[in-house]
Amino acid sequence: MAIARTTIKRPGGGFSMIELIVIMAVVGILSSMVAAFMLAPMRGYLDSTRRAVLVDIANTALQRMARDIRLALPNSVRVRQVAGVYYLEFLMIAEGGRYREETDPTIPGSDKLDFANGADDTFDILGPALDMAAGDQIVLYNLGVDAETDAYLGGNRRVYSGAAGPVGQIHFTATGTPFRFEPPGRRFFVVRTPVSYSCNPATGELRRFSAYAIGGSQPTDPASPPLNGGNSHLLATSVTGCNFAYDSGAITGNLGQVTLWLQLTSEGESVSLYREMVVNNNA
Repeated sequence: MAIARTTIKRPGGGFSMIELIVIMAVVGILSSMVAAFMLAPMRGYLDSTRRAVLVDIANTALQRMARDIRLALPNSVRVRQVAGVYYLEFLMIAEGGRYREETDPTIPGSDKLDFANGADDTFDILGPALDMAAGDQIVLYNLGVDAETDAYLGGNRRVYSGAAGPVGQIHFTATGTPFRFEPPGRRFFVVRTPVSYSCNPATGELRRFSAYAIGGSQPTDPASPPLNGGNSHLLATSVTGCNFAYDSGAITGNLGQVTLWLQLTSEGESVSLYREMVVNNNA
């Protein structure tokens, strides 16, 4: 006698729709919790990176300014503010030395700087040769007081007229009027170009200008001569604040002080750097 068997079929494995929805909801909640946990550290990292970039830009710009200002001709630093834009200008020293005060009979052809002769156009350098270039300017005893002691006005400045390269004697274009004052240290300076810095928070730029003509008035318009006739280099962007100040006798009569403040801002992050430097005004 055959026995009848009944086969019971069970449903296939897997998730029901309700189970799938529950899993998706749990995964969403967990993802939100993880995202909330990671958001603050990620935001902090991005903010610190942005600040580090701004600090690096500002510090590099101020270091460049400080390096240049250390080469400023004594008493040539001047600062102006026009319509919220700060300008700092100075004459940059390229070379310097001491001139011969008296002729030396033991040295044939020795030549002194004659302060009584307006036609005198040559003097010997005491010390090593200087590397001169066409267009260099010779400056003596720059006090910045009047037309005869201010290199910007030209009374104590002469155009170098000798050969380019290392020289042991300075030739310059005589003006018919001798240098008026003899420097106590018998020093002379060689300047090649003025240098100006322009900081404009409205445009967000800090710029450096050079290789333009020396003038009596401090230039304050980058779009007009003489600044637009020289070289212009962008040092920093994202500038939202700045201040340049100069005190010619902040420390002693021969030591002045330049103070620089620069603020940069990007995506809500701001950094401010401040720098002070001593300027030697011993002419």
